[in-house]
Amino acid sequence: MTNFIVPVDFSVDSLKGLEWAVLFSQKKSINIQMIYVLTNSSNFQPSVVEEEHKYAQAQFKKLIQEYKPRLGKESKLKFIVKKGKVYREIVNQVNSFKDAVVSASTHGASGFEELFIGSNALKIMAATDQPVFTLRHSPIPGQIKKIIVPIKRHRDTRQKASIAGDMAELFGAELHVISLSASRNKRDLERVESYARQMVNYFNARNLKSVTKTLVGDNLPNMTCNYAEAVDAELITIMSSSIDKLNVFLGSYAQQMVNKTNVPLLSITPKEKFIHSGFSTYGG
Repeated sequence: MTNFIVPVDFSVDSLKGLEWAVLFSQKKSINIQMIYVLTNSSNFQPSVVEEEHKYAQAQFKKLIQEYKPRLGKESKLKFIVKKGKVYREIVNQVNSFKDAVVSASTHGASGFEELFIGSNALKIMAATDQPVFTLRHSPIPGQIKKIIVPIKRHRDTRQKASIAGDMAELFGAELHVISLSASRNKRDLERVESYARQMVNYFNARNLKSVTKTLVGDNLPNMTCNYAEAVDAELITIMSSSIDKLNVFLGSYAQQMVNKTNVPLLSITPKEKFIHSGFSTYGG
């Protein structure tokens, strides 16, 4: 995570993505690139588009003047103005980097609420293999002390281990590995808890502090959100594996988490992967 792509529409809410990136800049050297997308309308005259472009540049210069002194670790803050569909331009920008993440508020003006609320949030996750941070109503924390790592029955659920471990190392955070199950069937519970033990063993091998908890109930997103709020966590990591790449559908765990949680959320796309000193996992 050396490049943070931050969608900005200059509303107060949209700046949460920038605040989150600044938090990371205080721990490691990163490049933050704010992005504003000009309205893509055939009805707009060139003079109107040019005026909007000048406005965006002026606003970005003010943001750089305000936020640059807050950056740490020789991090850099830049901006880019693009034209087109907001969702597509954000995806194109994050995909243009090898090691990048999206850091975005789920609320704002100029269409950002439409972009991130509901299934449109999943379109970004589905269109990029890069991690996506989404942030809702709560203020951005000054530190990350507790990270929630939900474990489900899917094999790729364990792929959160590497990136969750990296976050914990970066901030000195405690990892909360929670086994989630909608079934009380002994076999199902043993499978989820087995995955959780593998995760904990991996964290122990990296000398990271972790705690475990098993939660059983009908609504996995609600259980995750309630637990995160109960322990005052600052970050939840999830896999976006439930996203259908061709037809993003409503009702998935990832989609509900984006809509429900007020805790910063990190969504990771699963890949076939082997974690050294840990275990092998497979996406899909």
